[in-house]
Amino acid sequence: MRLLAPLIGRRARLRWLHLIIGGALLMPYFLVGTVLVSMAGGGAGLFSSVPAQLAAFACALPMVAVSGFFPLVRPLSVAAARALCGVPPALLADGPARTRQARVRTTAWFTLHLGLGGIVSGITLALTPFALAVMGLPFSAALRDSWLAAGSSVLVEPWALALAPLAGLAMLVAMALVAAGAGELLTRRVPVLLGPTPEDRLAAAERRAADLAVRNRLARELHDSVGHALSAVTLQAGAARRVLDRDPEFVRRALTAIEETTRRTVGELDAVVGLLRRDEEPGDGDAAYGPGLDALDGLLAHCGVPVAYEREGDPGDPRVVVPVVSREAYRIVQEGLSNVLRHGGGGTSPVRLLIAVRERELEIVMENPPGERPAVVRPGGGRGLRGIAERAALLGGRSEAGPYEGTDGSTWRLAVRLPLTAHGEERS
Repeated sequence: MRLLAPLIGRRARLRWLHLIIGGALLMPYFLVGTVLVSMAGGGAGLFSSVPAQLAAFACALPMVAVSGFFPLVRPLSVAAARALCGVPPALLADGPARTRQARVRTTAWFTLHLGLGGIVSGITLALTPFALAVMGLPFSAALRDSWLAAGSSVLVEPWALALAPLAGLAMLVAMALVAAGAGELLTRRVPVLLGPTPEDRLAAAERRAADLAVRNRLARELHDSVGHALSAVTLQAGAARRVLDRDPEFVRRALTAIEETTRRTVGELDAVVGLLRRDEEPGDGDAAYGPGLDALDGLLAHCGVPVAYEREGDPGDPRVVVPVVSREAYRIVQEGLSNVLRHGGGGTSPVRLLIAVRERELEIVMENPPGERPAVVRPGGGRGLRGIAERAALLGGRSEAGPYEGTDGSTWRLAVRLPLTAHGEERS
């Protein structure tokens, strides 16, 4: 059986079925070809005339080639080849053929598939009953009489009858060899004709890059939102534990801040998880995507550290700062406060925060009090300042973070400048 596997094994049978499907798809074109041949004067004995059938077949192939230029031919052909030819999916292209090169390759495949399928189907339909009839001649008097009536007296001679089963078996083996060869030819041509073109590979790379950008963007949202909330809650809970017996009022305020922080963070987390489930990129008009600078007062009230907030202009007005910039600025401030909580939030001096609307950009400056400087990267590999730099760069802005010699001593300073418009948005 192992020797016969290339001819009658599962893979060979599936490839044979693939060819039969091609022959079935060829039939409408072949019938139109027979009409054209009959109109040209070859209608007499069309189905009994081999030259007339070959002429109809030759007329059908150009029509098949024209049909192969339709974009949806490629995904249908790829699906059939992937299921029946045993070709690894990575070698096949996805989606309709949209470029000229892809359409030319697809029509070449479609013509080859239907042409070989028509030949193999014709051989299968004609040769199988003939071979079985030849094999049955020694065992059926009715078959022998029918052959005699047809004038084939040689096939009823004793020596012919003795060789008839072998002759019929040889025909079937030859038919299987032809089908296996045609199937192997198609399989070898699949990666060339239905594989991705350079344009397909470029489009796939762009899709992967876009997907990665969306995932990174959502990952930053989760990191900033959840990281800030955990830092704030940890600080508030620790402070409340230390004064639990001495200052019940402070404990009450700390628990209120923890409640507000967790409630706000759960809402933001639901919004981000909802976007992940929808598997789409948040749009600039998606209000559920995240808060903007208009929600900054709530963040500062429950962030866990005292903040001296100054503003110039009205950064919370969407007519002044477009929503996408406002949301990114909120996250930048949130992550800056998270850094303070993680690395320098133990002091009592307020963190200085300035948000100023300039003529063409939004400026965010955050300074830690002297002696309360956070490290650039916290132990364990924090991504906060790196995320801030990425957010600024994606909007066409810039950020700086590091020691700064102010008027009252050395401080840690975070400065971010964002354009007031982004992604083609204009202020109204």
